[in-house]
Amino acid sequence: MEFCVFTEPQQGADYETMLRQAQHAERLGFDGWFRSDHYLVMGDGDGLPGPTDAWTTLAGLARETSSIRLGTLVSSMTFRHPGILAIQVAQVDAMSGGRVELGLGTGWFAQEHAAYGIPFPTKRFGMLEEQLAIVTGLWRTPVGERFAFDGAHYALTDSPALPKPVQSPVPLIVGGGGPQRTPQLAARNATEFNIGFVGEEKVRDAFANLHRVCGDEGRDPLTLSLSVALPTIVAASPAELERRCAAAGIDPGRAGAAAEEGVLVGTPSQVVEKLQRVADLGTRRVYLQCMDMTDLEHLDLIAAEVLPHVTDTVA
Repeated sequence: MEFCVFTEPQQGADYETMLRQAQHAERLGFDGWFRSDHYLVMGDGDGLPGPTDAWTTLAGLARETSSIRLGTLVSSMTFRHPGILAIQVAQVDAMSGGRVELGLGTGWFAQEHAAYGIPFPTKRFGMLEEQLAIVTGLWRTPVGERFAFDGAHYALTDSPALPKPVQSPVPLIVGGGGPQRTPQLAARNATEFNIGFVGEEKVRDAFANLHRVCGDEGRDPLTLSLSVALPTIVAASPAELERRCAAAGIDPGRAGAAAEEGVLVGTPSQVVEKLQRVADLGTRRVYLQCMDMTDLEHLDLIAAEVLPHVTDTVA
Protein backbone atom coordinates (compact mmCIF):
# COMPACT_ATOMS: atom_id res chain seq x y z
CA MET A 1 0.00 0.00 0.00
CA GLU A 2 1.17 3.52 -0.79
CA PHE A 3 1.11 6.43 1.65
CA CYS A 4 0.93 10.06 0.55
CA VAL A 5 1.06 13.27 2.56
CA PHE A 6 -2.00 15.37 1.77
CA THR A 7 -2.08 19.07 2.68
CA GLU A 8 -4.52 21.99 2.69
CA PRO A 9 -2.38 25.08 1.94
CA GLN A 10 -5.37 27.43 1.63
CA GLN A 11 -5.52 27.32 5.43
CA GLY A 12 -2.26 29.29 5.54
CA ALA A 13 1.02 28.19 3.99
CA ASP A 14 3.53 29.81 1.67
CA TYR A 15 5.63 28.01 -0.91
CA GLU A 16 8.64 27.65 1.39
CA THR A 17 6.50 25.86 3.99
CA MET A 18 5.19 23.46 1.37
CA LEU A 19 8.69 22.89 0.01
CA ARG A 20 10.06 21.98 3.42
CA GLN A 21 7.24 19.53 4.02
CA ALA A 22 7.46 17.93 0.57
CA GLN A 23 11.23 17.51 0.74
CA HIS A 24 10.99 16.07 4.26
CA ALA A 25 8.29 13.63 3.15
CA GLU A 26 10.52 12.58 0.26
CA ARG A 27 13.48 11.95 2.59
CA LEU A 28 11.26 9.82 4.83
CA GLY A 29 10.13 7.66 1.93
CA PHE A 30 6.51 8.73 1.55
CA ASP A 31 5.17 7.81 -1.88
CA GLY A 32 3.54 11.14 -2.70
CA TRP A 33 2.88 14.73 -1.72
CA PHE A 34 -0.54 16.01 -2.71
CA ARG A 35 -2.25 19.32 -2.08
CA SER A 36 -5.77 20.62 -2.23
CA ASP A 37 -6.65 23.11 -4.96
CA HIS A 38 -8.47 25.95 -3.21
CA TYR A 39 -8.18 29.74 -3.16
CA LEU A 40 -9.99 30.58 0.09
CA VAL A 41 -9.45 29.66 3.71
CA MET A 42 -12.13 27.52 5.30
CA GLY A 43 -13.39 28.07 8.82
CA ASP A 44 -12.25 30.76 11.22
CA GLY A 45 -8.59 31.08 10.21
CA ASP A 46 -7.12 34.12 8.45
CA GLY A 47 -5.38 32.06 5.76
CA LEU A 48 -2.27 34.22 5.91
CA PRO A 49 -0.15 34.79 3.92
CA GLY A 50 -2.89 34.01 1.39
CA PRO A 51 -3.70 31.37 -1.19
CA THR A 52 -1.26 29.69 -3.53
CA ASP A 53 -2.00 28.19 -6.92
CA ALA A 54 -1.80 24.41 -6.95
CA TRP A 55 -0.14 23.94 -10.32
CA THR A 56 2.31 26.78 -9.78
CA THR A 57 3.27 25.10 -6.51
CA LEU A 58 3.68 21.71 -8.16
CA ALA A 59 5.83 23.20 -10.91
CA GLY A 60 8.21 24.54 -8.29
CA LEU A 61 8.26 21.27 -6.34
CA ALA A 62 8.85 19.34 -9.56
CA ARG A 63 12.27 21.00 -9.81
CA GLU A 64 13.09 20.81 -6.10
CA THR A 65 12.28 17.14 -5.45
CA SER A 66 13.54 14.04 -7.21
CA SER A 67 11.47 10.96 -6.42
CA ILE A 68 8.22 11.72 -4.60
CA ARG A 69 5.04 11.80 -6.67
CA LEU A 70 3.18 15.11 -6.85
CA GLY A 71 -0.44 15.95 -7.50
CA THR A 72 -3.77 17.51 -6.62
CA LEU A 73 -6.59 16.06 -4.58
CA VAL A 74 -8.42 17.49 -6.34
CA SER A 75 -8.34 20.34 -8.85
CA SER A 76 -11.66 21.99 -9.52
CA MET A 77 -12.59 21.89 -13.18
CA THR A 78 -14.08 25.39 -12.77
CA PHE A 79 -10.62 26.92 -12.28
CA ARG A 80 -9.03 26.15 -15.65
CA HIS A 81 -10.06 25.60 -19.25
CA PRO A 82 -9.38 21.94 -20.06
CA GLY A 83 -7.03 22.82 -22.92
CA ILE A 84 -4.92 24.96 -20.59
CA LEU A 85 -5.05 22.35 -17.82
CA ALA A 86 -3.76 19.69 -20.22
CA ILE A 87 -0.81 21.93 -21.10
CA GLN A 88 -0.07 22.77 -17.44
CA VAL A 89 -0.13 19.16 -16.27
CA ALA A 90 1.95 17.92 -19.21
CA GLN A 91 4.54 20.62 -18.58
CA VAL A 92 4.80 19.91 -14.85
CA ASP A 93 5.01 16.19 -15.64
CA ALA A 94 8.01 16.91 -17.85
CA MET A 95 9.54 19.21 -15.22
CA SER A 96 9.27 16.41 -12.65
CA GLY A 97 10.57 13.65 -14.90
CA GLY A 98 7.18 11.93 -14.97
CA ARG A 99 5.99 12.15 -11.36
CA VAL A 100 2.71 14.09 -11.66
CA GLU A 101 -0.84 12.93 -10.97
CA LEU A 102 -4.04 14.85 -11.69
CA GLY A 103 -7.04 14.69 -9.41
CA LEU A 104 -10.01 16.42 -11.04
CA GLY A 105 -13.49 17.15 -9.69
CA THR A 106 -16.51 19.40 -10.14
CA GLY A 107 -15.58 21.90 -7.42
CA TRP A 108 -17.90 22.67 -4.54
CA PHE A 109 -16.77 25.76 -2.60
CA ALA A 110 -19.00 28.55 -3.92
CA GLN A 111 -17.46 31.23 -1.67
CA GLU A 112 -13.99 30.96 -3.18
CA HIS A 113 -15.44 31.37 -6.66
CA ALA A 114 -17.28 34.51 -5.60
CA ALA A 115 -14.21 35.86 -3.80
CA TYR A 116 -12.03 35.66 -6.91
CA GLY A 117 -14.59 36.17 -9.65
CA ILE A 118 -14.57 32.60 -10.90
CA PRO A 119 -17.82 31.44 -12.57
CA PHE A 120 -19.57 28.74 -10.58
CA PRO A 121 -22.33 27.12 -12.67
CA THR A 122 -25.09 25.32 -10.82
CA LYS A 123 -24.78 22.26 -13.02
CA ARG A 124 -21.14 21.18 -13.35
CA PHE A 125 -21.08 17.43 -13.84
CA GLY A 126 -21.46 17.63 -17.60
CA MET A 127 -18.56 20.08 -17.69
CA LEU A 128 -16.41 17.63 -15.75
CA GLU A 129 -17.28 14.84 -18.19
CA GLU A 130 -16.16 17.00 -21.09
CA GLN A 131 -13.00 18.15 -19.33
CA LEU A 132 -11.94 14.56 -18.71
CA ALA A 133 -12.59 13.68 -22.34
CA ILE A 134 -10.64 16.70 -23.57
CA VAL A 135 -7.63 16.36 -21.29
CA THR A 136 -7.20 12.65 -21.95
CA GLY A 137 -7.97 13.11 -25.65
CA LEU A 138 -5.30 15.78 -26.03
CA TRP A 139 -2.70 13.59 -24.34
CA ARG A 140 -3.61 10.48 -26.36
CA THR A 141 -3.55 12.16 -29.76
CA PRO A 142 -0.42 10.99 -31.61
CA VAL A 143 2.23 13.59 -32.35
CA GLY A 144 1.59 15.04 -35.77
CA GLU A 145 -2.16 14.46 -35.61
CA ARG A 146 -4.88 16.94 -34.60
CA PHE A 147 -7.54 16.86 -31.92
CA ALA A 148 -11.04 18.32 -32.10
CA PHE A 149 -13.93 18.36 -29.64
CA ASP A 150 -17.43 19.76 -29.98
CA GLY A 151 -19.37 19.53 -26.76
CA ALA A 152 -22.12 21.35 -24.93
CA HIS A 153 -19.58 23.29 -22.83
CA TYR A 154 -16.27 23.27 -24.70
CA ALA A 155 -15.13 23.25 -28.30
CA LEU A 156 -11.59 22.68 -29.57
CA THR A 157 -10.76 22.98 -33.26
CA ASP A 158 -7.69 21.66 -35.08
CA SER A 159 -5.58 21.44 -31.91
CA PRO A 160 -1.98 20.18 -32.28
CA ALA A 161 -2.55 18.52 -28.88
CA LEU A 162 0.84 19.51 -27.55
CA PRO A 163 2.81 19.19 -25.36
CA LYS A 164 2.70 15.53 -24.42
CA PRO A 165 3.31 14.45 -20.82
CA VAL A 166 6.20 12.14 -20.01
CA GLN A 167 3.85 9.52 -18.56
CA SER A 168 1.41 7.66 -20.73
CA PRO A 169 -1.07 7.79 -19.24
CA VAL A 170 -0.75 10.45 -16.57
CA PRO A 171 -2.39 8.97 -13.46
CA LEU A 172 -5.87 10.45 -13.22
CA ILE A 173 -7.80 10.48 -9.93
CA VAL A 174 -11.60 10.74 -9.82
CA GLY A 175 -13.47 10.42 -6.56
CA GLY A 176 -16.54 11.04 -4.50
CA GLY A 177 -19.48 9.34 -2.87
CA GLY A 178 -22.03 9.55 -5.67
CA PRO A 179 -23.67 6.21 -6.48
CA GLN A 180 -23.64 6.31 -10.28
CA ARG A 181 -22.18 9.19 -12.25
CA THR A 182 -18.93 9.59 -10.33
CA PRO A 183 -18.01 5.88 -10.48
CA GLN A 184 -18.99 5.91 -14.16
CA LEU A 185 -16.53 8.72 -14.81
CA ALA A 186 -13.87 6.85 -12.87
CA ALA A 187 -14.51 3.63 -14.81
CA ARG A 188 -14.33 5.45 -18.14
CA ASN A 189 -11.39 7.76 -17.51
CA ALA A 190 -9.47 7.28 -14.28
CA THR A 191 -6.54 5.25 -13.09
CA GLU A 192 -7.58 5.75 -9.45
CA PHE A 193 -10.86 6.07 -7.56
CA ASN A 194 -10.77 7.96 -4.27
CA ILE A 195 -13.20 8.35 -1.42
CA GLY A 196 -12.42 10.55 1.53
CA PHE A 197 -13.34 11.30 5.12
CA VAL A 198 -15.85 8.49 5.67
CA GLY A 199 -15.96 5.40 7.86
CA GLU A 200 -15.03 1.91 6.79
CA GLU A 201 -18.53 0.73 5.96
CA LYS A 202 -18.99 3.58 3.52
CA VAL A 203 -15.59 2.88 2.01
CA ARG A 204 -16.55 -0.77 1.56
CA ASP A 205 -19.87 0.18 -0.04
CA ALA A 206 -18.23 2.71 -2.37
CA PHE A 207 -15.64 0.19 -3.54
CA ALA A 208 -18.28 -2.51 -4.08
CA ASN A 209 -20.44 -0.08 -6.03
CA LEU A 210 -17.46 0.94 -8.15
CA HIS A 211 -16.82 -2.70 -9.02
CA ARG A 212 -20.43 -3.05 -10.11
CA VAL A 213 -20.24 0.05 -12.29
CA CYS A 214 -16.95 -1.13 -13.80
CA GLY A 215 -18.74 -4.32 -14.82
CA ASP A 216 -21.48 -2.27 -16.48
CA GLU A 217 -18.86 -0.16 -18.28
CA GLY A 218 -16.73 -3.08 -19.41
CA ARG A 219 -13.78 -2.02 -17.26
CA ASP A 220 -11.75 -4.56 -15.34
CA PRO A 221 -12.03 -3.20 -11.77
CA LEU A 222 -8.58 -4.55 -10.96
CA THR A 223 -7.12 -1.97 -13.36
CA LEU A 224 -8.52 0.86 -11.22
CA SER A 225 -6.58 1.64 -8.06
CA LEU A 226 -8.60 2.32 -4.89
CA SER A 227 -7.67 5.01 -2.38
CA VAL A 228 -8.96 6.78 0.70
CA ALA A 229 -8.17 10.16 2.27
CA LEU A 230 -8.27 10.55 6.05
CA PRO A 231 -7.51 13.37 8.50
CA THR A 232 -4.48 12.12 10.38
CA ILE A 233 -3.21 12.75 13.89
CA VAL A 234 -0.63 10.39 15.37
CA ALA A 235 0.81 11.06 18.81
CA ALA A 236 3.08 9.26 21.21
CA SER A 237 1.67 10.94 24.33
CA PRO A 238 -1.59 12.54 25.52
CA ALA A 239 -0.01 16.00 25.48
CA GLU A 240 1.16 15.52 21.92
CA LEU A 241 -2.30 14.31 20.93
CA GLU A 242 -3.92 17.40 22.43
CA ARG A 243 -1.47 19.73 20.70
CA ARG A 244 -1.80 18.15 17.27
CA CYS A 245 -5.57 17.84 17.46
CA ALA A 246 -5.86 21.51 18.45
CA ALA A 247 -3.73 22.55 15.47
CA ALA A 248 -5.92 20.52 13.12
CA GLY A 249 -9.27 21.35 14.68
CA ILE A 250 -9.94 17.70 15.56
CA ASP A 251 -11.54 16.48 18.79
CA PRO A 252 -8.95 14.37 20.65
CA GLY A 253 -11.86 12.30 21.90
CA ARG A 254 -11.92 10.67 18.47
CA ALA A 255 -8.67 8.85 19.27
CA GLY A 256 -8.93 5.14 18.71
CA ALA A 257 -10.08 5.32 15.08
CA ALA A 258 -13.28 3.29 15.36
CA ALA A 259 -14.65 1.69 12.20
CA GLU A 260 -17.38 4.29 11.79
CA GLU A 261 -14.91 7.17 12.10
CA GLY A 262 -13.47 8.69 8.94
CA VAL A 263 -10.27 9.75 10.72
CA LEU A 264 -6.88 8.40 11.75
CA VAL A 265 -6.40 9.66 15.29
CA GLY A 266 -4.50 8.08 18.15
CA THR A 267 -1.31 6.36 19.16
CA PRO A 268 0.83 4.67 16.51
CA SER A 269 -0.62 1.26 17.39
CA GLN A 270 -4.21 2.55 17.20
CA VAL A 271 -3.58 4.12 13.82
CA VAL A 272 -1.87 0.96 12.53
CA GLU A 273 -4.95 -1.04 13.53
CA LYS A 274 -7.21 1.35 11.62
CA LEU A 275 -4.97 1.39 8.56
CA GLN A 276 -4.85 -2.39 8.52
CA ARG A 277 -8.63 -2.51 8.36
CA VAL A 278 -8.59 0.04 5.56
CA ALA A 279 -6.01 -2.06 3.70
CA ASP A 280 -8.18 -5.14 4.10
CA LEU A 281 -10.97 -3.34 2.21
CA GLY A 282 -8.80 -3.29 -0.91
CA THR A 283 -7.24 0.14 -0.49
CA ARG A 284 -4.01 0.57 -2.43
CA ARG A 285 -3.21 4.13 -1.36
CA VAL A 286 -3.96 6.29 1.67
CA TYR A 287 -3.77 10.09 1.67
CA LEU A 288 -2.80 11.20 5.16
CA GLN A 289 -4.28 14.67 5.63
CA CYS A 290 -1.76 16.53 7.79
CA MET A 291 -3.05 20.03 8.48
CA ASP A 292 -0.08 21.49 10.38
CA MET A 293 2.52 21.71 7.64
CA THR A 294 5.18 23.00 10.01
CA ASP A 295 5.01 19.90 12.23
CA LEU A 296 7.65 17.80 10.48
CA GLU A 297 8.10 15.66 13.59
CA HIS A 298 4.58 14.39 12.92
CA LEU A 299 5.78 12.93 9.63
CA ASP A 300 8.83 11.46 11.42
CA LEU A 301 6.56 9.60 13.85
CA ILE A 302 4.25 8.30 11.12
CA ALA A 303 7.15 7.11 8.99
CA ALA A 304 8.92 5.39 11.87
CA GLU A 305 6.10 3.97 13.97
CA VAL A 306 3.10 3.51 11.65
CA LEU A 307 3.86 2.82 8.01
CA PRO A 308 6.32 -0.09 8.51
CA HIS A 309 3.67 -1.99 10.47
CA VAL A 310 0.81 -1.92 7.93
CA THR A 311 0.62 -5.08 5.84
CA ASP A 312 -0.38 -4.65 2.22
CA THR A 313 -3.20 -7.11 1.58
CA VAL A 314 -3.94 -6.14 -2.03
CA ALA A 315 -2.67 -8.54 -4.66
